[in-house]
Amino acid sequence: MAGDEELEEIRRRKYEQLLQAQAGAAAEEEKKQLEEAKRNVMRQILSSEARERLNAIRMAKPEFAEQLENQLIALAQSGRIKSTITDAQFKAILRQIMPKKRDISIRRI
Repeated sequence: MAGDEELEEIRRRKYEQLLQAQAGAAAEEEKKQLEEAKRNVMRQILSSEARERLNAIRMAKPEFAEQLENQLIALAQSGRIKSTITDAQFKAILRQIMPKKRDISIRRI
Protein backbone atom coordinates (compact mmCIF):
# COMPACT_ATOMS: atom_id res chain seq x y z
CA MET A 1 0.00 0.00 0.00
CA ALA A 2 1.51 3.28 -1.18
CA GLY A 3 -0.42 5.39 1.34
CA ASP A 4 1.04 3.51 4.31
CA GLU A 5 4.58 3.85 2.93
CA GLU A 6 4.12 7.61 2.41
CA LEU A 7 2.69 7.97 5.90
CA GLU A 8 5.63 6.06 7.37
CA GLU A 9 8.09 8.23 5.40
CA ILE A 10 6.43 11.40 6.72
CA ARG A 11 6.59 10.07 10.29
CA ARG A 12 10.27 9.19 9.86
CA ARG A 13 11.07 12.70 8.54
CA LYS A 14 9.16 14.35 11.39
CA TYR A 15 10.99 12.16 13.91
CA GLU A 16 14.39 13.11 12.40
CA GLN A 17 13.42 16.80 12.49
CA LEU A 18 12.44 16.45 16.15
CA LEU A 19 15.78 14.80 16.96
CA GLN A 20 17.68 17.56 15.15
CA ALA A 21 15.72 20.24 17.01
CA GLN A 22 16.49 18.58 20.34
CA ALA A 23 20.19 18.33 19.46
CA GLY A 24 20.23 22.01 18.48
CA ALA A 25 18.54 23.00 21.73
CA ALA A 26 21.05 20.95 23.75
CA ALA A 27 23.97 22.58 21.93
CA GLU A 28 22.48 26.03 22.54
CA GLU A 29 22.04 25.28 26.25
CA GLU A 30 25.64 24.06 26.50
CA LYS A 31 26.84 27.25 24.80
CA LYS A 32 24.86 29.37 27.28
CA GLN A 33 26.33 27.49 30.22
CA LEU A 34 29.85 27.96 28.86
CA GLU A 35 29.27 31.71 28.41
CA GLU A 36 27.91 31.99 31.95
CA ALA A 37 30.97 30.19 33.32
CA LYS A 38 33.24 32.58 31.39
CA ARG A 39 31.38 35.59 32.81
CA ASN A 40 31.76 34.21 36.33
CA VAL A 41 35.51 33.74 35.89
CA MET A 42 35.84 37.25 34.44
CA ARG A 43 33.91 38.62 37.43
CA GLN A 44 36.41 36.95 39.76
CA ILE A 45 39.63 38.00 38.04
CA LEU A 46 38.78 41.51 36.72
CA SER A 47 37.78 44.61 38.63
CA SER A 48 34.56 46.31 37.55
CA GLU A 49 36.49 49.00 35.64
CA ALA A 50 38.55 46.38 33.82
CA ARG A 51 35.36 44.47 32.91
CA GLU A 52 33.88 47.68 31.52
CA ARG A 53 37.01 48.18 29.42
CA LEU A 54 36.78 44.58 28.17
CA ASN A 55 33.13 45.15 27.22
CA ALA A 56 34.11 48.30 25.31
CA ILE A 57 36.77 46.29 23.46
CA ARG A 58 34.18 43.61 22.73
CA MET A 59 31.98 46.21 21.01
CA ALA A 60 34.84 47.30 18.73
CA LYS A 61 36.75 44.04 18.26
CA PRO A 62 34.75 40.96 19.32
CA GLU A 63 37.35 38.43 18.13
CA PHE A 64 40.14 40.18 20.01
CA ALA A 65 38.03 40.35 23.18
CA GLU A 66 37.30 36.62 22.90
CA GLN A 67 41.01 35.83 22.56
CA LEU A 68 41.83 38.09 25.48
CA GLU A 69 39.19 36.41 27.66
CA ASN A 70 40.52 32.97 26.77
CA GLN A 71 44.07 34.01 27.64
CA LEU A 72 43.01 35.50 30.98
CA ILE A 73 40.99 32.39 31.85
CA ALA A 74 43.96 30.18 30.99
CA LEU A 75 46.21 32.29 33.22
CA ALA A 76 43.68 32.13 36.06
CA GLN A 77 43.30 28.37 35.75
CA SER A 78 47.05 27.86 35.78
CA GLY A 79 47.31 29.94 38.96
CA ARG A 80 49.35 32.76 37.41
CA ILE A 81 46.76 35.38 38.37
CA LYS A 82 46.86 35.75 42.14
CA SER A 83 44.51 38.70 42.71
CA THR A 84 41.93 40.82 40.92
CA ILE A 85 43.30 42.66 37.89
CA THR A 86 42.74 46.40 38.17
CA ASP A 87 42.01 48.70 35.26
CA ALA A 88 45.61 49.99 35.25
CA GLN A 89 46.98 46.45 35.15
CA PHE A 90 44.51 45.57 32.39
CA LYS A 91 45.70 48.58 30.35
CA ALA A 92 49.29 47.41 30.76
CA ILE A 93 48.33 43.93 29.56
CA LEU A 94 46.56 45.45 26.56
CA ARG A 95 49.61 47.56 25.68
CA GLN A 96 51.74 44.41 25.63
CA ILE A 97 49.26 42.41 23.58
CA MET A 98 48.04 45.00 21.06
CA PRO A 99 49.94 45.01 17.80
CA LYS A 100 52.11 48.03 17.25
CA LYS A 101 50.61 50.64 14.98
CA ARG A 102 52.68 51.66 12.02
CA ASP A 103 53.05 55.32 11.27
CA ILE A 104 51.98 56.02 7.74
CA SER A 105 53.32 59.10 6.09
CA ILE A 106 52.55 60.36 2.63
CA ARG A 107 55.33 62.10 0.76
CA ARG A 108 54.68 64.14 -2.32
CA ILE A 109 57.30 63.97 -4.98
